[in-house]
Amino acid sequence: MIEDDLELAQIITEYLASQDIEVTNTDSPYNGLSMLNLKNYELVILDLTLPEIDGLEVIPKIREKSDIPIIISSARDDILDKVMGLERGADDYLPKPYNPRELQARIKAILKRIGGTEKKKEEEKKSDFILKEDDMQIIFKDESLNLTLAEYDILRLLIQRNGAVIAREDFIYTSDHIEDDSSLKNIDVMISRIRTKIAKIDDSKTYIKSVRGIGYQLV
Repeated sequence: MIEDDLELAQIITEYLASQDIEVTNTDSPYNGLSMLNLKNYELVILDLTLPEIDGLEVIPKIREKSDIPIIISSARDDILDKVMGLERGADDYLPKPYNPRELQARIKAILKRIGGTEKKKEEEKKSDFILKEDDMQIIFKDESLNLTLAEYDILRLLIQRNGAVIAREDFIYTSDHIEDDSSLKNIDVMISRIRTKIAKIDDSKTYIKSVRGIGYQLV
């Protein structure tokens, strides 16, 4: 974790330790970059407002050497910061203040997604969804889903994040076809419509899971 609020870092470290997640913290972004060369960490929790260099500049420096998952943890609520962070290679964005339990849930979701085991790789090969971005189509079990542009953007993000929990706000910020002032309720409605279209092909299970208080994930 790269976090210069030492009190917050201690709270997060102690809570995650109680959940069997070991955290090493540094308040220096340059020290954090050096640490990535010395040890194989599983994930980076990155603040944006840091001494020496802004967190948004740290992300591409990490990406030059590693594809390690990055969760941004920041009190900055500017939408542009969030968009830039995700575009530069971050995997998730968690605005402060937040409950450490939510951070734990996001960490576990990301680590599960990139687990790297043979079983996981086999599951990915057998994915029921095929994303065809050039044609803006999504194939589900060999059938093309008839989606609106907004629905396509939502399902595409779920497929791309591959099991990660996605906040409702993220669907709005990353879509070109959802108005920025859309309510979170509109996202719920569109998710419901996507579920209905999927169920017409296969209603044996719910492929899009609701994560209470956060958003949705593809299962």
